[in-house]
Amino acid sequence: MNNQPFHAAGLLFSCTRCSSCCRHESGFVYLSEPDLSRLANEFKMEYTAFIKTWCRWVSFSGDSERLALKEKSNFDCIFWKDAGDIVGCTVYQARPLQCRVFPFWDNVVCSPEAWETAGRACPGINTGELHSREKIENFLRLMGEELIIERKVSLSGGGV
Repeated sequence: MNNQPFHAAGLLFSCTRCSSCCRHESGFVYLSEPDLSRLANEFKMEYTAFIKTWCRWVSFSGDSERLALKEKSNFDCIFWKDAGDIVGCTVYQARPLQCRVFPFWDNVVCSPEAWETAGRACPGINTGELHSREKIENFLRLMGEELIIERKVSLSGGGV
C-alpha cells in the first residue's frame, strides 16, 4: 500500500487572477489574528472598527462562532471589485492566509478527485508552476498553525 499523499510528486498551479475562488459561491473566509492585523493595518483601522465594518461572526460547532469576512449579496467577497481600473481583490497584498494558500487546502489536496473537482472551477489548477510536496505541506502546516479567531456564544445567542 502506498502511504504517500496524493501531492507527493507536487502539483501544478498558477493563479490566473480569474477570481473564481472569490466570487459567486457562498463560503467563509475565516480570519486569524495575523490576518486581522494585516487587514486592519491596510485600512489603518482599529481591530474593532475593522470587524464591525468588514466582518461577521458565523456559527461553528454549536457553542462557538468564527470571525469571517462579509460577503456581498451575490456571494462575492466583500473585497472583490469590478469598477473602473480595479478588477479583482482590492486587498491582494494583505489578503488572508486562506486566500494566499488556495488551492492548497487540506480538503483540496487530499485526493485526485478533490483536486480535479476544484480544477473544474479554477483554471489555474493543473497548469503552470510545479509546487513541491514540501511547499504544499508548508501551506497546510501554516493553515493548521494560524488559529482562526473564535468566540464562545451564550445560550441566548450573543457572543460572550
